[in-house]
Amino acid sequence: MIATVKHNSRNYKIDLSKPLDISIPLQGTDQNVSAWYLPPPTITPHEEEGFVGMVSAGASVNFNNIWFNPHSHVTHTECAGHITKQIHSINQNLKQFFFLAELITVAPEKMGDDFVVSKKQLQYALGNKKRKAVVIRTLPNMENKKSTQYSHTNPPYLQEEAVVFLRNKGVDHLLLDLPSVDREKDEGVLAGHHAFWDVHGSIRMQATITEFIYVPNTITDGTYFLNLQVAPIENDASPSRPILYEIS
Repeated sequence: MIATVKHNSRNYKIDLSKPLDISIPLQGTDQNVSAWYLPPPTITPHEEEGFVGMVSAGASVNFNNIWFNPHSHVTHTECAGHITKQIHSINQNLKQFFFLAELITVAPEKMGDDFVVSKKQLQYALGNKKRKAVVIRTLPNMENKKSTQYSHTNPPYLQEEAVVFLRNKGVDHLLLDLPSVDREKDEGVLAGHHAFWDVHGSIRMQATITEFIYVPNTITDGTYFLNLQVAPIENDASPSRPILYEIS
């Protein structure tokens, strides 16, 4: 099915029958991706007064309880409410779901004991392109990203000036294949999060950060239409399913 989308006075064609899913699914095992020191998520049959919610155990339906934390266990999209005293919900602040997006690939640079994505790298990758969404794939890019246990590993992150560059460039939706924009252990500074949402300036309630994506190597760098699908949960973050579509 071919759809025509008009963006900035230009018509783009997208094939809706060929979605490119860049989310990591949740599974109730210790092979699930994980960060922030929590135990693995669980998906287990509900049990109550002799009832076990499994057809194979005699129930009429499969009836599972699911426990997880969106920040720790799954591709998720978060809003400024992640770091503000006032409660803000991603479900109330993300109201548009299709964006022109640029997929870029970068190899984080060594800086002291860390690996970082720098402003210079983003400037080189994006050039003069203006996009509402930027999708960052980091190298190396192996499929084990979907099951990596990130706690206490000091994963790569974005330098604050790199995030400010994206904000000043008009990027409202940042997607990356890391557990966080910020350093794992930074004493709660969260400089990148604060910079992207401009919390100490004119707070950008429309802006979102999506973490824990996975972009297969078969998807080439370039311009796509992004469908940012978010579960309707009243929370600062929610499990999400970003989908890319090739354009022509």
